[in-house]
Amino acid sequence: MPRFTHRKVIPIGATARVVAQRAPETLTLVRHRTQSTAETIARLSVTAVFAYLVALPLPLPGAAQPILAPLTALLVVQVSLYQTLRSAVHRVAAVVTGVLLAIALADLAGFTWWSLGLTIAAGLAVGSALHLGDAVLEVPVSAMLILSNATRAAAVGRIAETAIGTAAGLIAGFVFTRPRLQPAEEAIEDLCRKLSGLLTAMADGLAAGSALDAAGGWLARARSLSGEVRRVDDALREAEESLRLNPRGMRLPYSPITLRQSLETLEHEAITVRVLARSMADSTRLPPKENPLHDPEVRRGLAAVLRELATTVTTYGRLATEHDAAAHDRLEAELERHLAAARDQQDRLGELMRADPAAGQATWPLRGELISHLDRLRYELGESKPGRTSRRRRRSWRRLRPARRRPPRRLLSR
Repeated sequence: MPRFTHRKVIPIGATARVVAQRAPETLTLVRHRTQSTAETIARLSVTAVFAYLVALPLPLPGAAQPILAPLTALLVVQVSLYQTLRSAVHRVAAVVTGVLLAIALADLAGFTWWSLGLTIAAGLAVGSALHLGDAVLEVPVSAMLILSNATRAAAVGRIAETAIGTAAGLIAGFVFTRPRLQPAEEAIEDLCRKLSGLLTAMADGLAAGSALDAAGGWLARARSLSGEVRRVDDALREAEESLRLNPRGMRLPYSPITLRQSLETLEHEAITVRVLARSMADSTRLPPKENPLHDPEVRRGLAAVLRELATTVTTYGRLATEHDAAAHDRLEAELERHLAAARDQQDRLGELMRADPAAGQATWPLRGELISHLDRLRYELGESKPGRTSRRRRRSWRRLRPARRRPPRRLLSR
Protein backbone atom coordinates (compact mmCIF):
# COMPACT_ATOMS: atom_id res chain seq x y z
CA MET A 1 0.00 0.00 0.00
CA PRO A 2 1.61 3.29 -1.06
CA ARG A 3 2.00 5.83 1.70
CA PHE A 4 0.14 9.11 1.46
CA THR A 5 2.84 11.55 2.55
CA HIS A 6 2.69 15.28 2.87
CA ARG A 7 4.51 17.20 0.18
CA LYS A 8 4.59 20.81 -0.83
CA VAL A 9 2.60 21.33 -3.99
CA ILE A 10 4.01 23.65 -6.61
CA PRO A 11 1.23 25.95 -7.92
CA ILE A 12 0.45 25.82 -11.60
CA GLY A 13 1.95 28.71 -13.53
CA ALA A 14 -0.07 31.08 -15.61
CA THR A 15 1.26 29.67 -18.87
CA ALA A 16 0.52 26.09 -17.91
CA ARG A 17 -2.96 27.09 -16.78
CA VAL A 18 -3.77 28.72 -20.11
CA VAL A 19 -2.52 25.65 -21.97
CA ALA A 20 -4.62 23.39 -19.77
CA GLN A 21 -7.74 25.42 -20.43
CA ARG A 22 -7.31 25.20 -24.20
CA ALA A 23 -8.72 21.71 -24.64
CA PRO A 24 -8.01 20.00 -27.97
CA GLU A 25 -10.77 19.77 -30.50
CA THR A 26 -12.44 16.39 -30.75
CA LEU A 27 -12.67 14.43 -33.98
CA THR A 28 -16.42 14.95 -33.89
CA LEU A 29 -16.08 18.73 -34.08
CA VAL A 30 -13.47 18.53 -36.86
CA ARG A 31 -15.61 16.12 -38.87
CA HIS A 32 -18.72 18.29 -38.58
CA ARG A 33 -16.75 21.41 -39.53
CA THR A 34 -15.40 19.65 -42.65
CA GLN A 35 -18.83 18.36 -43.62
CA SER A 36 -20.39 21.78 -43.06
CA THR A 37 -17.80 23.47 -45.27
CA ALA A 38 -18.30 20.97 -48.10
CA GLU A 39 -22.08 21.28 -47.87
CA THR A 40 -21.90 25.07 -47.90
CA ILE A 41 -19.69 25.11 -51.00
CA ALA A 42 -21.98 22.72 -52.86
CA ARG A 43 -25.14 24.57 -51.81
CA LEU A 44 -23.83 28.00 -52.82
CA SER A 45 -22.56 26.73 -56.16
CA VAL A 46 -25.84 25.03 -57.05
CA THR A 47 -27.88 28.03 -55.92
CA ALA A 48 -25.83 30.50 -57.97
CA VAL A 49 -26.01 28.36 -61.13
CA PHE A 50 -29.76 27.89 -60.62
CA ALA A 51 -30.30 31.66 -60.32
CA TYR A 52 -28.28 32.24 -63.51
CA LEU A 53 -30.20 29.61 -65.50
CA VAL A 54 -33.52 31.09 -64.38
CA ALA A 55 -32.52 34.64 -65.33
CA LEU A 56 -30.79 33.73 -68.61
CA PRO A 57 -33.86 33.17 -70.85
CA LEU A 58 -35.77 36.13 -69.42
CA PRO A 59 -35.78 39.40 -71.38
CA LEU A 60 -34.16 41.48 -68.68
CA PRO A 61 -33.55 45.08 -69.76
CA GLY A 62 -30.01 46.44 -69.68
CA ALA A 63 -28.29 43.10 -68.98
CA ALA A 64 -26.55 41.03 -71.64
CA GLN A 65 -25.51 38.45 -69.04
CA PRO A 66 -27.64 38.31 -65.85
CA ILE A 67 -24.66 38.06 -63.53
CA LEU A 68 -26.35 39.99 -60.73
CA ALA A 69 -28.86 37.18 -60.15
CA PRO A 70 -26.29 34.54 -59.07
CA LEU A 71 -24.38 37.23 -57.16
CA THR A 72 -27.51 38.09 -55.16
CA ALA A 73 -28.21 34.40 -54.57
CA LEU A 74 -24.73 33.94 -53.10
CA LEU A 75 -25.29 36.86 -50.74
CA VAL A 76 -28.78 35.78 -49.70
CA VAL A 77 -28.13 32.13 -48.79
CA GLN A 78 -27.21 31.72 -45.12
CA VAL A 79 -26.67 28.83 -42.72
CA SER A 80 -30.24 28.73 -41.40
CA LEU A 81 -33.58 29.37 -43.03
CA TYR A 82 -34.37 32.23 -40.67
CA GLN A 83 -31.11 33.96 -41.55
CA THR A 84 -31.78 33.39 -45.25
CA LEU A 85 -35.22 35.02 -45.01
CA ARG A 86 -33.79 37.92 -43.05
CA SER A 87 -30.99 38.39 -45.56
CA ALA A 88 -33.44 38.23 -48.49
CA VAL A 89 -35.63 40.98 -47.07
CA HIS A 90 -32.62 43.18 -46.37
CA ARG A 91 -31.12 42.67 -49.85
CA VAL A 92 -34.33 43.44 -51.69
CA ALA A 93 -35.04 46.48 -49.54
CA ALA A 94 -31.48 47.77 -50.04
CA VAL A 95 -31.53 47.37 -53.83
CA VAL A 96 -34.97 48.93 -54.27
CA THR A 97 -34.00 51.84 -51.99
CA GLY A 98 -30.74 52.42 -53.89
CA VAL A 99 -32.48 52.32 -57.27
CA LEU A 100 -35.18 54.79 -56.22
CA LEU A 101 -32.55 57.09 -54.72
CA ALA A 102 -30.49 57.00 -57.92
CA ILE A 103 -33.51 57.75 -60.10
CA ALA A 104 -34.40 60.76 -57.95
CA LEU A 105 -30.88 62.20 -58.00
CA ALA A 106 -30.38 61.49 -61.71
CA ASP A 107 -33.44 63.57 -62.57
CA LEU A 108 -32.18 66.43 -60.38
CA ALA A 109 -28.43 66.61 -61.03
CA GLY A 110 -27.26 63.85 -63.37
CA PHE A 111 -23.90 62.18 -62.82
CA THR A 112 -21.26 64.52 -61.39
CA TRP A 113 -18.61 64.23 -58.71
CA TRP A 114 -20.73 65.98 -56.13
CA SER A 115 -23.88 64.01 -57.02
CA LEU A 116 -21.85 60.81 -56.64
CA GLY A 117 -20.76 61.84 -53.15
CA LEU A 118 -24.29 62.90 -52.30
CA THR A 119 -25.62 59.55 -53.54
CA ILE A 120 -23.19 57.59 -51.39
CA ALA A 121 -23.88 59.66 -48.29
CA ALA A 122 -27.64 59.54 -48.77
CA GLY A 123 -27.56 55.80 -49.48
CA LEU A 124 -25.61 55.04 -46.32
CA ALA A 125 -27.86 57.29 -44.26
CA VAL A 126 -31.06 55.73 -45.58
CA GLY A 127 -29.66 52.20 -45.19
CA SER A 128 -28.70 52.88 -41.60
CA ALA A 129 -32.11 54.38 -40.87
CA LEU A 130 -33.80 51.26 -42.28
CA HIS A 131 -31.58 49.00 -40.11
CA LEU A 132 -30.47 46.91 -43.09
CA GLY A 133 -27.53 45.40 -41.23
CA ASP A 134 -24.92 43.80 -43.49
CA ALA A 135 -26.88 44.85 -46.58
CA VAL A 136 -26.50 48.56 -45.89
CA LEU A 137 -23.76 48.90 -48.52
CA GLU A 138 -26.14 47.55 -51.16
CA VAL A 139 -27.99 50.88 -51.08
CA PRO A 140 -25.11 53.13 -52.30
CA VAL A 141 -23.76 50.38 -54.60
CA SER A 142 -27.10 50.01 -56.40
CA ALA A 143 -27.54 53.77 -56.51
CA MET A 144 -24.08 54.29 -58.08
CA LEU A 145 -24.66 51.63 -60.75
CA ILE A 146 -27.99 53.09 -61.76
CA LEU A 147 -26.72 56.68 -61.57
CA SER A 148 -23.83 55.88 -63.93
CA ASN A 149 -26.19 54.36 -66.54
CA ALA A 150 -28.92 56.96 -66.08
CA THR A 151 -31.55 54.70 -67.71
CA ARG A 152 -34.73 53.33 -66.30
CA ALA A 153 -34.10 50.04 -68.10
CA ALA A 154 -30.97 49.50 -65.99
CA ALA A 155 -33.01 50.21 -62.86
CA VAL A 156 -35.68 47.70 -63.82
CA GLY A 157 -33.03 45.12 -64.71
CA ARG A 158 -31.24 45.62 -61.42
CA ILE A 159 -34.43 45.08 -59.43
CA ALA A 160 -35.48 42.10 -61.55
CA GLU A 161 -32.12 40.32 -61.21
CA THR A 162 -32.11 40.97 -57.48
CA ALA A 163 -35.58 39.48 -57.19
CA ILE A 164 -34.55 36.39 -59.17
CA GLY A 165 -31.41 35.87 -57.09
CA THR A 166 -33.37 36.37 -53.89
CA ALA A 167 -36.02 33.86 -54.95
CA ALA A 168 -33.32 31.33 -55.84
CA GLY A 169 -31.71 31.83 -52.45
CA LEU A 170 -35.03 31.33 -50.67
CA ILE A 171 -35.76 28.16 -52.63
CA ALA A 172 -32.30 26.86 -51.75
CA GLY A 173 -32.96 27.69 -48.12
CA PHE A 174 -36.20 25.70 -48.06
CA VAL A 175 -34.70 22.77 -49.99
CA PHE A 176 -31.23 22.42 -48.48
CA THR A 177 -31.50 23.80 -44.95
CA ARG A 178 -32.16 21.08 -42.40
CA PRO A 179 -32.16 21.06 -38.59
CA ARG A 180 -28.65 20.68 -37.17
CA LEU A 181 -29.37 18.77 -33.98
CA GLN A 182 -26.91 15.92 -34.44
CA PRO A 183 -23.79 18.07 -33.85
CA ALA A 184 -25.35 19.41 -30.64
CA GLU A 185 -26.20 15.90 -29.42
CA GLU A 186 -22.69 14.65 -30.12
CA ALA A 187 -21.24 17.70 -28.37
CA ILE A 188 -23.32 16.84 -25.28
CA GLU A 189 -22.00 13.28 -25.34
CA ASP A 190 -18.40 14.52 -25.77
CA LEU A 191 -18.80 16.78 -22.73
CA CYS A 192 -20.16 13.88 -20.67
CA ARG A 193 -17.24 11.69 -21.70
CA LYS A 194 -14.72 14.34 -20.67
CA LEU A 195 -16.45 14.94 -17.35
CA SER A 196 -16.70 11.21 -16.69
CA GLY A 197 -13.06 10.72 -17.64
CA LEU A 198 -11.97 13.34 -15.14
CA LEU A 199 -14.00 11.73 -12.34
CA THR A 200 -12.53 8.36 -13.23
CA ALA A 201 -8.99 9.77 -13.19
CA MET A 202 -9.62 11.29 -9.77
CA ALA A 203 -10.94 7.96 -8.48
CA ASP A 204 -7.94 6.05 -9.83
CA GLY A 205 -5.52 8.55 -8.33
CA LEU A 206 -7.16 8.37 -4.92
CA ALA A 207 -7.17 4.57 -4.95
CA ALA A 208 -3.48 4.51 -5.94
CA GLY A 209 -2.50 7.06 -3.29
CA SER A 210 -1.16 9.57 -5.82
CA ALA A 211 -3.52 12.42 -5.03
CA LEU A 212 -0.68 14.66 -3.82
CA ASP A 213 1.00 14.58 -7.21
CA ALA A 214 -2.14 14.56 -9.34
CA ALA A 215 -4.35 17.11 -7.55
CA GLY A 216 -2.95 20.03 -9.53
CA GLY A 217 -3.60 18.24 -12.82
CA TRP A 218 -7.16 17.41 -11.79
CA LEU A 219 -7.81 21.04 -11.01
CA ALA A 220 -6.41 22.12 -14.39
CA ARG A 221 -8.58 19.59 -16.23
CA ALA A 222 -11.64 20.71 -14.26
CA ARG A 223 -11.00 24.33 -15.23
CA SER A 224 -10.65 23.36 -18.90
CA LEU A 225 -14.23 22.02 -18.83
CA SER A 226 -15.52 25.59 -19.07
CA GLY A 227 -14.16 25.73 -22.62
CA GLU A 228 -15.96 22.49 -23.45
CA VAL A 229 -19.20 23.93 -22.07
CA ARG A 230 -18.82 26.95 -24.35
CA ARG A 231 -18.31 24.70 -27.37
CA VAL A 232 -21.48 22.77 -26.56
CA ASP A 233 -23.34 26.05 -26.06
CA ASP A 234 -22.25 27.21 -29.53
CA ALA A 235 -23.44 23.93 -31.06
CA LEU A 236 -26.79 24.28 -29.29
CA ARG A 237 -27.22 27.84 -30.52
CA GLU A 238 -26.65 26.65 -34.09
CA ALA A 239 -29.22 23.90 -33.56
CA GLU A 240 -31.76 26.36 -32.17
CA GLU A 241 -31.12 28.78 -35.03
CA SER A 242 -31.56 26.02 -37.63
CA LEU A 243 -35.09 25.33 -36.32
CA ARG A 244 -36.39 28.89 -36.53
CA LEU A 245 -39.07 29.13 -39.26
CA ASN A 246 -37.91 25.75 -40.57
CA PRO A 247 -40.88 23.52 -41.51
CA ARG A 248 -38.73 20.42 -41.08
CA GLY A 249 -38.23 21.26 -37.44
CA MET A 250 -41.96 21.00 -36.76
CA ARG A 251 -41.91 17.32 -37.78
CA LEU A 252 -39.19 16.39 -35.30
CA PRO A 253 -40.36 14.28 -32.34
CA TYR A 254 -38.17 16.32 -29.99
CA SER A 255 -36.75 19.79 -29.59
CA PRO A 256 -33.44 21.28 -28.38
CA ILE A 257 -35.12 22.42 -25.16
CA THR A 258 -34.13 19.13 -23.51
CA LEU A 259 -30.56 19.50 -24.75
CA ARG A 260 -30.39 23.03 -23.36
CA GLN A 261 -31.58 21.84 -19.96
CA SER A 262 -29.08 18.98 -20.04
CA LEU A 263 -26.28 21.42 -20.83
CA GLU A 264 -27.24 23.57 -17.85
CA THR A 265 -27.11 20.49 -15.62
CA LEU A 266 -23.71 19.48 -17.00
CA GLU A 267 -22.44 23.04 -16.56
CA HIS A 268 -23.37 22.90 -12.88
CA GLU A 269 -21.72 19.48 -12.66
CA ALA A 270 -18.52 20.87 -14.18
CA ILE A 271 -18.50 23.74 -11.69
CA THR A 272 -19.02 21.34 -8.78
CA VAL A 273 -16.25 19.04 -10.00
CA ARG A 274 -13.95 22.04 -10.26
CA VAL A 275 -14.73 23.04 -6.67
CA LEU A 276 -14.27 19.41 -5.56
CA ALA A 277 -10.87 19.31 -7.25
CA ARG A 278 -10.04 22.62 -5.55
CA SER A 279 -10.93 21.13 -2.17
CA MET A 280 -8.73 18.09 -2.75
CA ALA A 281 -5.88 20.30 -3.95
CA ASP A 282 -6.25 22.38 -0.78
CA SER A 283 -6.15 19.23 1.34
CA THR A 284 -2.70 18.37 0.00
CA ARG A 285 -1.32 21.47 1.70
CA LEU A 286 -2.51 20.36 5.13
CA PRO A 287 -0.44 18.36 7.62
CA PRO A 288 -1.20 14.62 7.57
CA LYS A 289 -3.15 14.78 10.86
CA GLU A 290 -5.48 17.44 9.44
CA ASN A 291 -5.86 15.89 6.00
CA PRO A 292 -8.90 13.57 5.72
CA LEU A 293 -7.44 12.05 2.55
CA HIS A 294 -4.46 10.81 4.52
CA ASP A 295 -6.61 7.85 5.64
CA PRO A 296 -6.44 5.04 3.03
CA GLU A 297 -9.98 3.92 3.86
CA VAL A 298 -11.34 7.40 3.23
CA ARG A 299 -9.48 7.59 -0.05
CA ARG A 300 -10.88 4.28 -1.21
CA GLY A 301 -14.38 5.29 -0.14
CA LEU A 302 -14.15 8.59 -2.01
CA ALA A 303 -12.78 6.78 -5.07
CA ALA A 304 -15.76 4.41 -5.03
CA VAL A 305 -18.21 7.33 -4.99
CA LEU A 306 -16.41 9.10 -7.84
CA ARG A 307 -16.43 5.95 -9.99
CA GLU A 308 -20.17 5.59 -9.57
CA LEU A 309 -20.66 9.26 -10.40
CA ALA A 310 -18.47 8.90 -13.50
CA THR A 311 -20.68 6.06 -14.73
CA THR A 312 -23.75 8.12 -13.87
CA VAL A 313 -22.54 11.08 -15.97
CA THR A 314 -21.91 8.79 -18.96
CA THR A 315 -25.40 7.33 -18.63
CA TYR A 316 -26.85 10.83 -18.32
CA GLY A 317 -25.24 11.86 -21.62
CA ARG A 318 -26.69 8.84 -23.40
CA LEU A 319 -30.09 9.54 -21.84
CA ALA A 320 -30.07 13.19 -22.95
CA THR A 321 -29.61 12.20 -26.62
CA GLU A 322 -31.78 9.08 -26.73
CA HIS A 323 -35.24 9.43 -28.33
CA ASP A 324 -36.37 5.83 -28.61
CA ALA A 325 -38.97 5.25 -25.92
CA ALA A 326 -37.84 1.77 -24.86
CA ALA A 327 -34.16 2.69 -24.84
CA HIS A 328 -34.94 5.89 -22.93
CA ASP A 329 -36.79 3.99 -20.21
CA ARG A 330 -33.94 1.50 -19.95
CA LEU A 331 -31.33 4.25 -19.62
CA GLU A 332 -33.45 6.11 -17.07
CA ALA A 333 -33.66 2.97 -14.92
CA GLU A 334 -29.90 2.51 -15.29
CA LEU A 335 -29.35 6.11 -14.21
CA GLU A 336 -31.46 5.55 -11.11
CA ARG A 337 -29.44 2.44 -10.21
CA HIS A 338 -26.15 4.30 -10.49
CA LEU A 339 -27.48 7.22 -8.43
CA ALA A 340 -28.63 4.79 -5.72
CA ALA A 341 -25.24 3.05 -5.76
CA ALA A 342 -23.48 6.42 -5.50
CA ARG A 343 -25.72 7.35 -2.54
CA ASP A 344 -24.86 4.09 -0.77
CA GLN A 345 -21.14 4.59 -1.36
CA GLN A 346 -21.43 8.17 -0.10
CA ASP A 347 -23.19 6.97 3.06
CA ARG A 348 -20.34 4.57 3.74
CA LEU A 349 -17.83 7.36 3.14
CA GLY A 350 -19.69 9.58 5.59
CA GLU A 351 -19.59 6.86 8.22
CA LEU A 352 -15.83 6.47 7.72
CA MET A 353 -15.26 10.19 8.12
CA ARG A 354 -17.43 10.43 11.22
CA ALA A 355 -15.89 7.35 12.81
CA ASP A 356 -12.27 8.50 12.49
CA PRO A 357 -11.04 8.90 16.10
CA ALA A 358 -7.94 10.79 15.01
CA ALA A 359 -9.94 13.52 13.29
CA GLY A 360 -9.30 16.87 14.85
CA GLN A 361 -11.70 19.76 15.00
CA ALA A 362 -9.83 21.54 12.18
CA THR A 363 -10.56 18.70 9.73
CA TRP A 364 -14.35 18.76 9.96
CA PRO A 365 -14.95 21.74 7.61
CA LEU A 366 -13.00 20.02 4.81
CA ARG A 367 -14.74 16.69 5.45
CA GLY A 368 -18.13 18.38 5.29
CA GLU A 369 -17.10 20.24 2.15
CA LEU A 370 -16.17 17.01 0.34
CA ILE A 371 -19.48 15.36 1.29
CA SER A 372 -21.39 18.47 0.26
CA HIS A 373 -19.81 18.48 -3.21
CA LEU A 374 -20.58 14.80 -3.74
CA ASP A 375 -24.16 15.34 -2.63
CA ARG A 376 -24.53 18.25 -5.05
CA LEU A 377 -23.23 16.14 -7.94
CA ARG A 378 -25.83 13.46 -7.23
CA TYR A 379 -28.64 15.94 -6.72
CA GLU A 380 -28.13 17.73 -10.04
CA LEU A 381 -28.09 14.48 -12.02
CA GLY A 382 -31.10 13.09 -10.20
CA GLU A 383 -33.31 16.18 -10.28
CA SER A 384 -32.63 17.18 -13.91
CA LYS A 385 -33.15 13.91 -15.77
CA PRO A 386 -34.08 14.47 -19.44
CA GLY A 387 -37.70 13.54 -19.96
CA ARG A 388 -38.79 11.11 -22.68
CA THR A 389 -41.94 13.04 -23.55
CA SER A 390 -40.84 16.12 -25.43
CA ARG A 391 -42.39 19.38 -24.39
CA ARG A 392 -44.44 21.34 -26.88
CA ARG A 393 -42.06 23.47 -28.91
CA ARG A 394 -42.44 27.18 -28.60
CA ARG A 395 -43.14 29.34 -31.58
CA SER A 396 -40.43 28.69 -34.11
CA TRP A 397 -39.51 32.34 -34.56
CA ARG A 398 -38.63 32.69 -30.90
CA ARG A 399 -35.34 31.55 -29.50
CA LEU A 400 -35.65 28.16 -27.85
CA ARG A 401 -33.56 29.07 -24.85
CA PRO A 402 -35.00 29.19 -21.36
CA ALA A 403 -33.63 31.38 -18.64
CA ARG A 404 -30.27 30.14 -17.41
CA ARG A 405 -29.93 29.17 -13.79
CA ARG A 406 -26.86 30.84 -12.48
CA PRO A 407 -24.67 28.88 -10.08
CA PRO A 408 -23.97 30.39 -6.69
CA ARG A 409 -21.49 33.25 -6.68
CA ARG A 410 -19.40 31.36 -4.12
CA LEU A 411 -18.81 28.53 -6.62
CA LEU A 412 -17.95 30.83 -9.51
CA SER A 413 -15.21 32.49 -7.51
CA ARG A 414 -13.28 29.29 -6.88
